[in-house]
Amino acid sequence: MTDLVNAENLRKKTDTLYYQLAEELAQAIQAGLLRSGEKLPSIRKLSSERQLSLSTIMEAYRELEDRGLVEARPQSGFYVRAIRSLASPELTKPPQRPSHVVIDPLLTPSALSHINDVKVDFGLAILSPKLFPNQQIQRILSQITRNDPDIIANYGESHGDIELRRQIARRSLTWGGQVEADDVLITHGAIEGLNLCLRAVTKPGDVVAIESPAYFGLLQILESFKLKALELPTHPKTGISIEALELASRNGDIKACVLLPNYSNPCGSLMPDENKRRLVQLLDQRNIPLIEDDIYGEFYYQGDRPRPAKAYDQTGNVMLIASFTKLLAPAFRIGWVLGGRWQKEIEQLKFINTFSTSLVLQRTIAHFLESGGYDHHLRRLRKNCAEQVNDAIDAIQRFFPADTRLTVPQGGYVLWVELNSQIETLQLLQLALAEGISFTPGVMFSPSKSYHNCLRVCCGEPWTVRHERAIERLGQLAQQLLQQAQSTAEHPAKVI
Repeated sequence: MTDLVNAENLRKKTDTLYYQLAEELAQAIQAGLLRSGEKLPSIRKLSSERQLSLSTIMEAYRELEDRGLVEARPQSGFYVRAIRSLASPELTKPPQRPSHVVIDPLLTPSALSHINDVKVDFGLAILSPKLFPNQQIQRILSQITRNDPDIIANYGESHGDIELRRQIARRSLTWGGQVEADDVLITHGAIEGLNLCLRAVTKPGDVVAIESPAYFGLLQILESFKLKALELPTHPKTGISIEALELASRNGDIKACVLLPNYSNPCGSLMPDENKRRLVQLLDQRNIPLIEDDIYGEFYYQGDRPRPAKAYDQTGNVMLIASFTKLLAPAFRIGWVLGGRWQKEIEQLKFINTFSTSLVLQRTIAHFLESGGYDHHLRRLRKNCAEQVNDAIDAIQRFFPADTRLTVPQGGYVLWVELNSQIETLQLLQLALAEGISFTPGVMFSPSKSYHNCLRVCCGEPWTVRHERAIERLGQLAQQLLQQAQSTAEHPAKVI
């Protein structure tokens, strides 16, 4: 009931003139049109220019002040606050040898999600239910089952509903794909697609090249298949080092490569098109299949949709995985695979594994795509994600220790934060959980347990004062840990 009241109060607030003015000014500040230290127009001047009351202008400035974007100076007016610009993390330097993946059962998403009393969750990379077109989807689902009640008793084709596969093939034109419906295999989300692709091209003991840091769900799959992981040096802006992959793949040990070139999780890196082209050519020449996870490809903030590496594939050496789970309907768990030259093997594995995916849910998504509502929803979703990420970046820059490093991604909705090397984010997590705040510690993203001083922050919920205060508290706790570590280093305990 409290959440409903809060949501209604927020809706009423966003409809007010002062809030709309505050939003306009906030965007001008974030875009650099109003710079740090610059004085805002006086209340009387802005009131005259906008034909708004003095109280409305004052409320707007107070809203900006509450957000930490401006500050009031006595007898002078309001000024844009000087916001620190934290440095970006540098190219990672993981171990150069492959290793078996062994995951601590206490450090898994399922284990962390069962922790009680979490009030602000920056942990799991999921979006707020408020960001999805739930009512439209529900209406389509009801209409389909009403018009065709027997569809509930229909297993559907193993490779997927033809209507949905046609829609996916049609949408591939947005990234330069030449895809036909028969090239598409529908799966239970991207996770099943990743499982099927790895099973098609590897066997236990094989080496799989991955980003570092890498998505922990991938590490869990590698562990279950008894595969070795070779972590590749990864830049938070441009993705893996192609040179490092070229060197590592010379001896023929690498049997597959799993990457997220578009807005990787957790770094948010976006591989340049030329690097994607080089990546595809290199792996094709060395007969190493590329499994490309493109679940974040649609989460771009500006410009055009980034092309997946699959767009440069001429031989079918790239298997592309994507999903509607994070984009449209999380509960439906509808994903798909373009299997390239392994399509038949993957389809056979799908038949053995789960046979088919819910026909009624596939048909619902197909109808939503066909209606044209999908693109409208995506524009709104991208806008919300960009705003939420920007709000989180601003808060981290203001409240975290000065030597913090922070990614500034061009898409997605996760941030990678690197703290001083003396800080253990597992210890920080324990302190944060005691106060109802959760995040994902860096060690979960590496089979070599690297990134002990890093954390991932998910920005999947609409930003509120509650989130702002949680980031502020995380920054305070991180500063306390740093001071304790420095004090211990300066005054080590005497050994008796």
